[in-house]
Amino acid sequence: MAEHKDLEAVGKAAHDLFNDFTTYSGHARMASEAASGGLKGDGFALGAALEHVTQRWSEQTRTLLDACAHISNHLRYTRNQHAADESHIAGAVSSVATLDEGFDDRKGH
Repeated sequence: MAEHKDLEAVGKAAHDLFNDFTTYSGHARMASEAASGGLKGDGFALGAALEHVTQRWSEQTRTLLDACAHISNHLRYTRNQHAADESHIAGAVSSVATLDEGFDDRKGH
């Protein structure tokens, strides 16, 4: 499985980014919402603009998180499918080896 370490690293990075970005983007969103609410409450037009930026931030955050989840899940699926394929191939090769032994036993008679 050493040849798959690069794919595992990509999957782990996507998973870690998903987890970390979820946490940190949530902090940024909450701080921005609080700031926009405070500015709007004090009658500043900047509050509405910050609110708009916060909404866009949330939309873009969801897009990035969806992409990270998709990458991580796809690589996990690929790894599991590859392991299943390897198991199937090993079983088929083992069956061929058993069949070969039967032919080898006949040749000796």
